Amino acid sequence: MFQLLLVMIYLAFISLGLPDSLLGSAWPAMYQEFSVPVSYAGGISMIIAVGTIVSSLQSDRLTKSFGTGKVTAASVFMTATALFGFSVSHSYASLCLWAVPYGLGAGSVDASLNNYVALHYASRHMSWLHCMWGVGASLGPYLMGYALSAGLGWNRGYRYIAILQIVLTAVLIFSLPLWKKQDGGDTGQTEESGNITPLSLRQILNIPGAKEVMITFFCYCALEQTAGLWASSYLVLRRGLPAETAAGFASLFFIGITVGRVLSGFLTMKLNDTQMIRLGQGFLLFGIVLLLLPSGSITALPGLIFVGLGCAPVYPSIIHSTPEHFGPDKSQAMIGVQMASAYVGTCVMPPIFGFLANHISVSLFPVYLLAILGLMVAMHEKMLSKLSGK
Repeated sequence: MFQLLLVMIYLAFISLGLPDSLLGSAWPAMYQEFSVPVSYAGGISMIIAVGTIVSSLQSDRLTKSFGTGKVTAASVFMTATALFGFSVSHSYASLCLWAVPYGLGAGSVDASLNNYVALHYASRHMSWLHCMWGVGASLGPYLMGYALSAGLGWNRGYRYIAILQIVLTAVLIFSLPLWKKQDGGDTGQTEESGNITPLSLRQILNIPGAKEVMITFFCYCALEQTAGLWASSYLVLRRGLPAETAAGFASLFFIGITVGRVLSGFLTMKLNDTQMIRLGQGFLLFGIVLLLLPSGSITALPGLIFVGLGCAPVYPSIIHSTPEHFGPDKSQAMIGVQMASAYVGTCVMPPIFGFLANHISVSLFPVYLLAILGLMVAMHEKMLSKLSGK
């Protein structure tokens, strides 16, 4: 039963990734149909992000009231409904409306599932599960591309993903007894009982190390999103590479993350979470230094690979270490605020770099990444120092 539930969780992580890259792949076809500027994709993205932040902050209350299984099933169904809504939308305003349940569903399932895995499974599964998210994120654009190339339209692409999410919702509903049997197995408590009072945001912030880990998570996601969004532009505008070559190089960053998470799963059998985070930070530093070197594509290519490899273990290891650092009774609340901090970082920091690139120079790209990395390392070490009582 334990392994069967793990299969369900792997499927749920694939489901998490499926919608994440759909908007970007479909928008070139969508915005012309709606007669809006191409920049309007940012509005939809922001609504989704705000929904995710809100639901992440409520994940502790929801999970302690209903349990991880029910929250996961309901959240996936909410996301499926939103995706189906996208598929039948004929106006930009309608897309904005459906973006609300889209974001609310994504945040709840993300925080609840990550906490459940952190409590009940070994660190290697956290790395491999986040690799499965990458599989979903890659499969989504493929299905959208199939729909567009076959002349079926972007609506059909969204509908395909909605159907997959509905099927997964049904599977999750049938698997609810498995979640109930496993709840409390490793922690000595039962989520379904609802007898643990959810923590308020003020109470969470007063926990030693909470602010530091939130900033650490903010920095990590800010670095990952900035690198993913601006790497190609940096290679074209600063290194003078052709756009098609730069796009290929930029994809190496995501390949580095995916491959790195597969390898990280094996490394966690020898290294603990803190060691994995520090290892990732070391790879990040090396990759950014390579990007700083004025050697064109010779150092840019391995630089992006190392930045991707460095990103790979950080996110899963921070999440997995949360119950150990803050206690199983506080882990859901802590992971909720960490997720919220992550989404704030992804929303705020890439546009700030865009502003700097536009008004100063895109050559600041590796310097910007280095500054974020420096703050991330400082906050992570400060958190460890506080938790060790030094």
